[in-house]
Order: sequence, then C-alpha cells, then structure tokens
Amino acid sequence: MFKHIMLPIDGSKLSMKAVKEGIALAKSTGAKITVLHVISHFHINVEMGLGSKALKTIEKEHEEVARTGAQKVLDQVGAAAKKEGVECKGMVVVGDHPYQEIIDNAAKGKCDLVVMASHGRRGLESLLLGSVTAKVLTHSKIPVLVVR
Repeated sequence: MFKHIMLPIDGSKLSMKAVKEGIALAKSTGAKITVLHVISHFHINVEMGLGSKALKTIEKEHEEVARTGAQKVLDQVGAAAKKEGVECKGMVVVGDHPYQEIIDNAAKGKCDLVVMASHGRRGLESLLLGSVTAKVLTHSKIPVLVVR
C-alpha cells in the first residue's frame, strides 16, 4: 500500500479538506506525509524609474510574507498529523508552475501518491484560470487522489 503521500496545499478550506483525507489515509496505511506549499515568484511589469534594487526589495518582501503565511498553514497540518500519529514533513518551495513543483518534489521525495483538492471549476472558468490539479493529473507518473 502507500508509504509516502504528498499533500500539496494552498491554504484554502478545500485544500485543508484534502489534508484531512490525506492524513486519514496515511494513518490507515501507516504512511508518512509530506506537505508542500508552492509560492509563486513575484512578477511586476515595470515602467522606467523603478530601479533593480527596489524591485529586488519588493520581491524579497513578497517571498518573506508568503513564507510566513505558508509556515503557519504547515504548522497547522503538522499538528493535525501529529495528533493522528502520522509522520509529517513540511516544505515551502518557490516556483512559477505549482503543478511542476508538486510533480518534481513528489518524485524527489519518492512519494507513491499525491492527495490534493480540486475546486471543481468547469467550462470557461476552468479554461481561463487553469487547474493545478488537472495539470498534475495530466503530467504525473505518480497516482493522484483528488478530493472535491
């Protein structure tokens, strides 16, 4: 059965529902979990006048604030996993393509299952916003369990 489960989270209520399911599955199979939060790089279109030093400062502040928020969520998940007796490791990574970070880190960590949420967007909204879950499903060689 599953020995190492990747739980990608974005901090939403829905992703926390997937975490709850992932922890329960890990407990029932004796698996450990890795919780992953992906921070997107800060991008800004800059007109002349904003120097590279100012831009670097803004980028650094963005990442620090995002890491602090991510760590709070990881701590909550870690506490929930500990309460259930499930070994848990938290990770925060920075990347422009969250789906690729999920796939790459699951492979690096030798995870044998990814458990993640889907917001269930359909039609034009799905096309315009894209879906990290759909991209993970499409590109992952590791099985993916989707929680709605």
